[in-house]
Amino acid sequence: MESFFYLAKNDLYIKEMKTTDDIILLGDPRLYEQCSPVESHELTKAKQWMYDLHYVLFDFRKKNGFGRGIAAPQLGIMKQLVYINTGEPFVLINPTIVEKSDVTFELWDDCMSIPNLLVKVKRHEKITVNYRDLDWIKHKRNITDHGLSELLQHEIDHLKGILCTMRAIDNKSFRINKRK
Repeated sequence: MESFFYLAKNDLYIKEMKTTDDIILLGDPRLYEQCSPVESHELTKAKQWMYDLHYVLFDFRKKNGFGRGIAAPQLGIMKQLVYINTGEPFVLINPTIVEKSDVTFELWDDCMSIPNLLVKVKRHEKITVNYRDLDWIKHKRNITDHGLSELLQHEIDHLKGILCTMRAIDNKSFRINKRK
């Protein structure tokens, strides 16, 4: 992962750094669009986009007290890219959930694109994900930690134009997020 940050800081020219002001909010039609896959010839751009995702995630977390992952379309980058950081960075290019456990659980989901709202949703306890990394290597990863599993489901939904509001358990599954 260090090579990603080295490349982003020293080898890529970043014209405009994305900030938390660039996070697309609920109501913007781009949040409901399906993202295009990243192509192999776009890998240099993908590394730059990941640097933006990293910076915005940590800036958002500092300002708002939450944030573990971000999907590229939340910054208007309509590509299949996800950046997770729950202590260590985890980058997924073109992720696809290929297996889901039958066991599900309910949780109050939050989202950077809807920072003042929590939505009660149901997620699968375990998933298996296929994806590529920043070296364009294919991976298949079994996610058995339900916290990471629900987070990846949330972020991969963004790539399909699906928001947590669309997965609400019922019409009473919304509450104001009072964190800060």
